Amino acid sequence: MQYFNRAAVTAKAAVFDLDGTLIDSLEDLADSVNEVLTAHGFPTFEVDLYRYKVGNGSRKLIERVLPEDKAGDEALVDALLAEYKECYARNILNKTRPYAGIFNMLKRLQEMGVPLAVCTNKHQSAAEEICRKLFAEGTFVEVIGDQPDLPRKPDPLKVLKLAEKMGVSPKEVAYFGDSSVDMETARNAGAIALGVTWGFRTREELEESGARFILEMPADLFTKVEFVTGDDASEASEER
Repeated sequence: MQYFNRAAVTAKAAVFDLDGTLIDSLEDLADSVNEVLTAHGFPTFEVDLYRYKVGNGSRKLIERVLPEDKAGDEALVDALLAEYKECYARNILNKTRPYAGIFNMLKRLQEMGVPLAVCTNKHQSAAEEICRKLFAEGTFVEVIGDQPDLPRKPDPLKVLKLAEKMGVSPKEVAYFGDSSVDMETARNAGAIALGVTWGFRTREELEESGARFILEMPADLFTKVEFVTGDDASEASEER
């Protein structure tokens, strides 16, 4: 079925970044990293500063919070990364919640029959646990986080794999994210780049990094993208 709403583009599937897009996890991330830094006598950071330290995976996060003369010490980074993952596992859902309007948006997409997936640089075990506990079973076709055999975003491979699994071409994927990393990922994959302003980064960053559309709230999605499912999908794809 085709859902007409005069939107500028059509899509058949949706892929979401996790932190800063589906969920507000900043405080739990900050608390966990600060706990590790404190244990080793390193300076800590205010929660808001972590908006610009997350987004490129847990290892890069640890490198960014260490003093400059320590960030290149691989053994130290390895040790603190392991401690961080243990700490974050304890704190993972202390304060983390989906953003307002996310549940309704996902429900509407599911009712349309749109396949949904998550693509994040968060380590895999944490991404899976969050999605399992905060979202209903079967919401996502797949959750792909940071894995040893897959390059991190903005490399497009994860999005390409998800598109293949959902049975659509990359250009038929609406990709949602809150950072330049996400917009670059979408562009690299040939997907529709949708920047969300309720997350960790600014509207200006999203615009400068190539967002095709900017969403101020989840419901805005349905004025920007026309989702097509069923028999009308092939026809809409050809028109696009």
